Amino acid sequence: MREYVCSRLVKSEDLNHHGTLFAGRTAEWFVESAFIAAASLIGDPKKVVCINIHGLVFKSPIQKGDIITFKSKVAKLGKTSITVYTYVCSELTNIIPVDGFLTFVYIDDEGNKLTHGLVLDDITDELELQIREKAKQLK
Repeated sequence: MREYVCSRLVKSEDLNHHGTLFAGRTAEWFVESAFIAAASLIGDPKKVVCINIHGLVFKSPIQKGDIITFKSKVAKLGKTSITVYTYVCSELTNIIPVDGFLTFVYIDDEGNKLTHGLVLDDITDELELQIREKAKQLK
């Protein structure tokens, strides 16, 4: 499973009233990172829309000045859908403060769902198997 990677520097304008990374900014970057994985697989960003954010889980705060990397992998393919697992890793502490799944749909120019015809590659390790099993359980 190919991994798509996006990094960010947490700056003052990204902080909440507690002085840590604002959840809304995290969600924006999270969706963008997962979208890159789905759109890259499809090959046309105009034909991909997000339809569900499944349980974006915040496990620990992210501080100003931290460098965070969003890592995304396609975890499940439906007939028209693409479910992406994304997690955030702090480059300074190696902590994974946030993870979750997002589902996108392949659409035509009028916004109607299209069959994408994509197939997942073979599972290469235990972690990948666990991610795919979790994705199967999503509603």
